[in-house]
Amino acid sequence: MRRNEPVSKIMTRSPQTVHHGMLLSEVRALMAEHRCHHMPVVSGTKLVGLISSTDLLRISYEHGQDTKHANAVMDHTRSIDDVMQEGLVTIGPKTTVRQAAEMFSKNWFHALPVVDGEDLVGIITTTDIVNYLLEQY
Repeated sequence: MRRNEPVSKIMTRSPQTVHHGMLLSEVRALMAEHRCHHMPVVSGTKLVGLISSTDLLRISYEHGQDTKHANAVMDHTRSIDDVMQEGLVTIGPKTTVRQAAEMFSKNWFHALPVVDGEDLVGIITTTDIVNYLLEQY
């Protein structure tokens, strides 16, 4: 097994992002299109939050099961700022895979934005960690 491998080797570089002005239905569509469960929210290249498919699912259930109706209501009653998580735990690109795995094991989140200063450079998820481990065996 490789030791001290940095997360920069397995993270998703330049992940799909969203910004404050987007509608929640657009965020949901991007998640479906890119088959991802976490979207960093940025202002320019600065990370300001993270929105997950679980966050969107939670608020869409408030508006019924018809996706079209739920999207319309969400777009007119909520913004990305209302839904995104702030005060995120982040890591740097030189953080080891082991350190990231330890962070996941001790917390309830499944994605860690990778930042250089305040700038988003990637994202690593629990799936990335599992795939990395599978490559080792």
